[in-house]
Amino acid sequence: MTRLRHTATTHVGKVRKVNEDSILSLPEQKVWVVSDGMGGHAAGDFASQTVVDTIATMPLRDGPAEQMQALRQSILTAHDIILAEIDARDGGTIGATVVALMISDAHFVCFWAGDSRLYRLRDGVIEMLTTDHSIVAGLVLSGDLTWDEAEKHPHSNAITRAVGVGDVLELDKVRGALERGDRFLLCSDGLTKYAGFETLRAALQDTPIEMVTDKLLTIALDGGGGDNISFIVVDVI
Repeated sequence: MTRLRHTATTHVGKVRKVNEDSILSLPEQKVWVVSDGMGGHAAGDFASQTVVDTIATMPLRDGPAEQMQALRQSILTAHDIILAEIDARDGGTIGATVVALMISDAHFVCFWAGDSRLYRLRDGVIEMLTTDHSIVAGLVLSGDLTWDEAEKHPHSNAITRAVGVGDVLELDKVRGALERGDRFLLCSDGLTKYAGFETLRAALQDTPIEMVTDKLLTIALDGGGGDNISFIVVDVI
């Protein structure tokens, strides 16, 4: 049986008055979620909380394939709930990114929409397993920018996909095999704005899980803390 440890935190940062991020840890179900809301106070926080609340109440299924589908359906249900809220408020922008990790036996699966990310540190090498749904992502994929450079682009916050945005939500998925020693990082852009690949690699590589929360939060706050900061670290042991 796969053994796991995790740590998680969310912080309002130094500038924002409201934390529009939401996080969820369900270790018994081996599910972890980070969601970054948008739309301002009483909108973004509603959207991200809707995402995690819907996942938190998803039904338990017998097999991993069925549970994976339940996770996906929960995110789609959150999308419908947010659309209904937009109608009730006579329009406006309400939405949230989502990155959701589920582990089962010797495998993982991740669903995402927006620019919240999943990284994996394996054998000292860090890899971004998700691809941002954003305007600058196209520049990265075409080779014009690196992901680290994209964080400094003036349109770095312009995302092209989110829960609650558009009639139909298209979720992307990545899956793969686990190895003992894998360390996963789910995070909102409040961390990655201030932590490039090498900074993240060094922090994750050299820091025990009991201290990694303080390490990553310090990096984001010392960098400026201009956005809400949320992340979850999951270790395969």
